[in-house]
Amino acid sequence: MDPVIRKLRFRLLAWLHRSRSGPISFMKKFSYKDVKRATDGFHRIIYSNSRGAAYKAKFEGGEVALVKEARAFDEGIDNFYREVQFLGRLHHRHLLALRGFSTGHKRLLVFDNIENGSLKEHFNDPLRTPLNWKARLQIAVGVAAALEYLLLFSNPPVYHVSISSSNIMFDENFTAKLSDVGLLSSVGTYVEMPHPSCSEECLEQECGNIIFQLGVLILELITGQSSEQGGTDLIQWVQGSRLSSSIHMMIDPDLGNNYDSRELKKLLSVARLCIKSKNNPKFPIPQVFRYLQKKVDIPY
Repeated sequence: MDPVIRKLRFRLLAWLHRSRSGPISFMKKFSYKDVKRATDGFHRIIYSNSRGAAYKAKFEGGEVALVKEARAFDEGIDNFYREVQFLGRLHHRHLLALRGFSTGHKRLLVFDNIENGSLKEHFNDPLRTPLNWKARLQIAVGVAAALEYLLLFSNPPVYHVSISSSNIMFDENFTAKLSDVGLLSSVGTYVEMPHPSCSEECLEQECGNIIFQLGVLILELITGQSSEQGGTDLIQWVQGSRLSSSIHMMIDPDLGNNYDSRELKKLLSVARLCIKSKNNPKFPIPQVFRYLQKKVDIPY
């Protein structure tokens, strides 16, 4: 078993033994009525997945926030409080910070500023200024840095991460923020002790899935194509034998010729490495992050 995976498992189990549910003393509790009003009756949907829908919220003070359903915790308020406590402790430049929570008909998590929308919106909205090449490199490196933090420096390490153009948000400074993380297993059930879903094989599989998602994101950044269905077409392209001859046809037209061809090829090599790691993660996230830093000229 990979030593990094072993370390993650040990820390996850140790934290779950120490963790206690109870009242949330350090997080703001939002009025359910205010949250419902801010999301226009929960109609401003940004994205939706098995964990619940995410909404754009505009509060009376002018703040633009992200509100997420915590659908998996509908049956257990203690587990919901534990998730809030955990998310409230996460602090990283490329993670969307949790501001508070709300309970009512839905259990909701209220996250920080998303003033400039999602990466998917920037791909699809012709009225938005296209992201330049440097900005795209910064997003890739920033997300990889957040993943390293979540898996190595978060206590416990995050067990669920979803990476897509829909759930990468931009604050007022256009800093990319990963918004969909948590303690849920890949099958959507809370990890209790002991629990078969917390096996070594499951942890290793989840790490491989996270690395794979990073690879798909890199392809999205290169092509400008938002792929919410696993990126099948993009994956087939990057794995194809004619990759080098078809690169120019796949580059996002919004980039024109304003990119570094050497950086592009290196970025593609990172994407291929990540995609190959889905079922056999030979390279843990920290190694992928360092490798990505070396391949592109973006300091972090």
